[in-house]
Amino acid sequence: MGELLELFIIFFKLGAFTIGGGIAMLPLLQHSMTVEKKWYSTDEFVDIIAVCQSLPGVVAINMATFVGYKKKGLIGSIVATFGVVLPSFVMILLIATFITNMGDNVYLSGAMAGLRAAALGLIAVSIIQLSSAVFKNKWTVAAAVLSFVLIAVIGINTAYVILLFLLLGVAAAFIGGKGAREAAAAEEREEREEGVSAE
Repeated sequence: MGELLELFIIFFKLGAFTIGGGIAMLPLLQHSMTVEKKWYSTDEFVDIIAVCQSLPGVVAINMATFVGYKKKGLIGSIVATFGVVLPSFVMILLIATFITNMGDNVYLSGAMAGLRAAALGLIAVSIIQLSSAVFKNKWTVAAAVLSFVLIAVIGINTAYVILLFLLLGVAAAFIGGKGAREAAAAEEREEREEGVSAE
């Protein structure tokens, strides 16, 4: 029960204080998961982001469901998901009428502009914090640049880009694994030959 309550509180806080959606949640979620609770390493956290971002739906809800399930199974996923959704659900109900009645109020427009800027700052922090765990070699840097170009410049649908790099990642792992196996086999042959010559 204690861990379920902990899951609910963590994701309720994230849902209540994250401005700008699921991506803006990442720096806060990373701090909670990898620093405070130490549930995951930075590499594991990046893997979770990759999985949740690649699936349909809102990344914040996907991550809550994923982490909740990993910690406490099905009931954990329900509790964490409910926790992250509840604050925004309540807040939207409370302010929907207020914002509708305010119309083009200059103060409201200024507040929304400030919130958008804060959300962009949170996303930038997330990129900076996670880049060291993602950019481990030339392949990952090239993949990130190419995916940016395909989506932002050429305008290819994000789903197709995700599928493309999923397949490229599998191919790279297969080729790399094959190379490693061949190198190990060559080393083993050399050791055998050295053993024969020594005899």
